[in-house]
Amino acid sequence: MKKKVIIIGAVGGGATTASQIRKLDSEIEIILLEKTSYLSYGACGMPYYLGDIIKDRESLFAATPEQLHTKKNIDVRMHHEALKIDRGKKSLLIRDHDRNEDYDETYDYLVLATGASPFIPDIPGIDQIPAFHLRTVEDMDRIKQFLETSKPDSCTIIGGGFIGVEMAENFTHLGMRVNIVERSEHVISNIDEETAKGLQNHITEKGVKLYTNDGLKEVLPENTLKLDSGETLQSDFILLSVGVKPRTQLAKDAGLSVGESGGVVSNEFMQTDDDSIYAVGDIVESIDFVDDTPKQVPLAWPAHRQAYIIAKHVSGDPVPFKGMLGTAIAKVFDLSIASTGLGEKELKEKGYTYQTVVHEGKSHAGYYPDAHNVYVRVHFCPETSKLFGGNVVGGEGVDKQIDILATAIYGGLSVTDLQEIETCYAPPFSSPKGLLNMIGYKAAGLLKKK
Repeated sequence: MKKKVIIIGAVGGGATTASQIRKLDSEIEIILLEKTSYLSYGACGMPYYLGDIIKDRESLFAATPEQLHTKKNIDVRMHHEALKIDRGKKSLLIRDHDRNEDYDETYDYLVLATGASPFIPDIPGIDQIPAFHLRTVEDMDRIKQFLETSKPDSCTIIGGGFIGVEMAENFTHLGMRVNIVERSEHVISNIDEETAKGLQNHITEKGVKLYTNDGLKEVLPENTLKLDSGETLQSDFILLSVGVKPRTQLAKDAGLSVGESGGVVSNEFMQTDDDSIYAVGDIVESIDFVDDTPKQVPLAWPAHRQAYIIAKHVSGDPVPFKGMLGTAIAKVFDLSIASTGLGEKELKEKGYTYQTVVHEGKSHAGYYPDAHNVYVRVHFCPETSKLFGGNVVGGEGVDKQIDILATAIYGGLSVTDLQEIETCYAPPFSSPKGLLNMIGYKAAGLLKKK
């Protein structure tokens, strides 16, 4: 008898899971539910559409419901919301919002790809100012309409994470005066403080005003923002960018475990407590690759890898998910900032003994034009030389350095093994000894002294 899988949520993780399952199994029935009007879109591209870097809105969409149905035989049901899971009957209660009707659909496998929702802080007086968040296409369209109709001169971004600093660049590109208010000691709190210093200097040089160790206390009349520090700012609107929380209510109501990170607990095959129910993407609590502790990472790479893991398991050819490093990068004006693995803050919180090696060099041979400074910071265990993680900031080639470091961690290389990675060299691209080669040599010197 033909098997049936229902996937709840059709953005990155859900739509990719559906496509991967179809690629591996031509017979299984696939039902893809999405409660909104949009599916399979590039959320990471939205800041650049708002900043008028990406001109074509439609280029953000990878597929339409009709394309998934015609090309891949996937039953896509838009404006359909999953209301309740009956694990005993392996049945899902679904609401068709177009017809305003509820119905039941049985499944052999169920995939939870319900994603995450933006965290909205409770700020007194926030209704006195235009306030937005950016998570969905609908959010993006609301902001775009406001920008085009109101033509604001200023914006205050609450939260200096990856999205916050990306939006600061894009709003500045539109000619706005931009403030960033961040509660932590520095922007992008998961990178090291020393790495963040250079980035923050660059941001302020571009005209953005930074308020760190501070928060928005209340909104006063006439678009006045009062910060915790007592300082007041004038702003035409605010963008709330203070993080996300997994949408786990459906899973909780079904009795599935939610872990300490806030995500639905899954095993190495992305199965929840119920063997027939999987979880993918922003909703998942999986494991950290470095130390096997619980980790929840709302990024695109883990979601796409997890989609493949689910598809392989459903099709009867299982491969395990080995964990997440949380490798991430952002373009911030003329610099790029990237991180992977465990940073200094996390290492301290977990009580690890670690050592840090730093190198600053040029993105390519210094005598070749347009070489840019790149700062590399790597953490390792002084007893075993095991790589823990690191971060990189610079004007060129940051993605290359962080990708090499992530590959080295996944490959089980030690910090001194970085000396031996044979990277390509020509003056326009690099130096005879690459930046991470230098990290390896310096680490060997530190270990010899120890």
